[in-house]
Amino acid sequence: MSALFDVLTAHPFFFRRPVPDSASQAGSAAGTTQAFSLRPIQQPAGAQTRLGVEVVGLDLSRPLGPDDFARLQQAHQDHSVVVYRNQRISPAEQIAFSRRFGPLQRHVLRNYQLPGHDEILIVSNIIENGQPVGLGDAGAYWHSDLSYKPQPAMGSLLHAQELPEVGGDTLFADQVAAYEALPYTLKQQLVGLLAEHSYLLKYEALRERNAFRPTLTAAQVAEVKPAVHPVVRTDPQTGRKSLFVSEHFTTRILGLPEGRSAALLAELFAHSTQPQFVYRHHWRDRDLVFWDNRAVLHLATGVPAGQRRKLYRTTIEGDVPV
Repeated sequence: MSALFDVLTAHPFFFRRPVPDSASQAGSAAGTTQAFSLRPIQQPAGAQTRLGVEVVGLDLSRPLGPDDFARLQQAHQDHSVVVYRNQRISPAEQIAFSRRFGPLQRHVLRNYQLPGHDEILIVSNIIENGQPVGLGDAGAYWHSDLSYKPQPAMGSLLHAQELPEVGGDTLFADQVAAYEALPYTLKQQLVGLLAEHSYLLKYEALRERNAFRPTLTAAQVAEVKPAVHPVVRTDPQTGRKSLFVSEHFTTRILGLPEGRSAALLAELFAHSTQPQFVYRHHWRDRDLVFWDNRAVLHLATGVPAGQRRKLYRTTIEGDVPV
């Protein structure tokens, strides 16, 4: 099965034109290939999701030739969540690899950027000298990264630096499968609907639970003005449709009475995160996980008290949803 899958995913397919940079140009010039495997992740019985493929035997600290990169891009397109096992890479190498998919976006909370590498957001519950080393409550609600931006994130990459002995899993919900499972009449109701996304929707609720989450400055609030996107977005390469609303950032559906908007969003939130659409990622040491924010929602499951967790996140800018 693995060999057949490798053959089927070997042809080149670019769902976004790579951004030229020194690391990618060096990899292309070298024309190197590596003997790595793509293995679909086994889903539990009853699952209705295509999410999850693991990349085994690939070393992202080495130059990555165009054929290998095209193979990875196809895996991303096919499975939306790709797990790169045992990646002992530096922050600079994570940034360089991420940039091959497109320009990178910076998070509005600058105090959680990795010093010397502002493209990386530190996601961590660790407290040192009375201060958090990273954003400790990232992923508290189901969401798609930066959906509140005019050009939301296409993808995110999260690299494990320090993992707890228990807990800390990440859940991914397949929004393509969720859309496909909707009743026909509901799909028809969603045609042409637009929804507002706001970073501020849950911000104060999170601050009440996390004393370290800072008050936003006027400049930061201006940086995260609400954006409007289709409730159902279409992938320009595949034509696949996916739900594009989340409990964390979606405030309302435009053009509907307040009560109807709230009821419809609640229905979509509950439907889109049902267990049959969810892949649960159990982190291993030095996992690097890529997910497609256009096609999945994700949620952090939390870490027990006394357990330490730290990961580095890069975020790739996407297109205007259609």
